[in-house]
Amino acid sequence: MPNFSGNWKMKSSENFEELLKALGVNVMLRKIAVAAAAKPAVEIRQDGESFYIRTSTPVRTTEIRFRVGEEFEEQTVDGRPCKSLARWESEKKMVCEQRLLRGDGPKTGWAREMSSDGELILTMTADDVVCTRVYIRE
Repeated sequence: MPNFSGNWKMKSSENFEELLKALGVNVMLRKIAVAAAAKPAVEIRQDGESFYIRTSTPVRTTEIRFRVGEEFEEQTVDGRPCKSLARWESEKKMVCEQRLLRGDGPKTGWAREMSSDGELILTMTADDVVCTRVYIRE
């Protein structure tokens, strides 16, 4: 099992605005969100299967606590409440499926994977749109 613990800074981001578009976020809010999320600070604390993840941007800070294999509540990237379930897909990759608590929308989820060179790769999905963000430990 990889150790995701640490403070992470974003090295690269692809398709974030396209992801927001797929989620139905209007153009003005997309521009604000893309600018605000350009340099998120991510803190991860891991104790075995238990995780605490705090993502901070100038506009919004989110915190989630969960245990792999147990359902938990969080919010989608665009702020809608959902039930999520994280599981190990491989030795170095955790995937999470999200289910909206109300309303309709695209199928969303995320995955976190540790690369062989120690980078953290976050992929977020909305239906067929995939956003990939690469982080390095500070």
